[in-house]
Amino acid sequence: MNEAEFAELAAGHSLGALSRSDEQRYDAALAAHPEWADSARDDEATAALLSEGVVEVAPPAGIRGELLAQIAHTPQEQPFASPVLPASARGGADRHPRRLLFTLAACLILVAGLGIAASMVIPQLLRPAAVVALENIESAPDAAQRTVDVPSGGTATAHWSAASGEAVLVVKGLQRLDEAKTYELWFVRGETPVSAGVFSAADGTTTAELKGRMHAGDAIAVTVEQAGGSVTGAPTSEPILVIPTA
Repeated sequence: MNEAEFAELAAGHSLGALSRSDEQRYDAALAAHPEWADSARDDEATAALLSEGVVEVAPPAGIRGELLAQIAHTPQEQPFASPVLPASARGGADRHPRRLLFTLAACLILVAGLGIAASMVIPQLLRPAAVVALENIESAPDAAQRTVDVPSGGTATAHWSAASGEAVLVVKGLQRLDEAKTYELWFVRGETPVSAGVFSAADGTTTAELKGRMHAGDAIAVTVEQAGGSVTGAPTSEPILVIPTA
């Protein structure tokens, strides 16, 4: 289990929403990685703080399942494309997007307890950033895309808008990597690669937003790097795919 998967379990544990088997996985992961305990305690403290002073009311039917389904699917796209930081600067920053997602989820549970139709709000508010960016690109007047084959099978499609500078990669059939490695996105600007974040492969289709502003003529590339991304700021392996945009 990697830290991102543990973060999902920790959020569910703090909300009392895990099944018995997931509670066992949570306990086993915490025992194997005591360095993750601070993150778990943060979740519990946040849940306790948000629950103070709220009258307990039965939530709408089905909201638990919807919320957990959203949380379960979000990490495959959110992790996916976080900025690459030096090792000394990572740590708390790596957890920030997940902390925001958890806090939002906890708030929505409280909203449900107050009788508001949170089951209608949750899917909208928990949409991954990459999905929102893709929708923005597709609605842009200069939206463009290009598809190439992935060596391991499947296809990769780059979507971009030169006017907005946004770019999103959608890959089907991308192979999962072990915990020691990650996929890294790059804008290739002439002969210079510029990191655009890291992401993990999901089952089926993976959607990853490229961080930073795309320049006209940039190619979009993906390499396999060590967990956390290249520490040199440059690719350490040959790209597994390159998509020209010009």
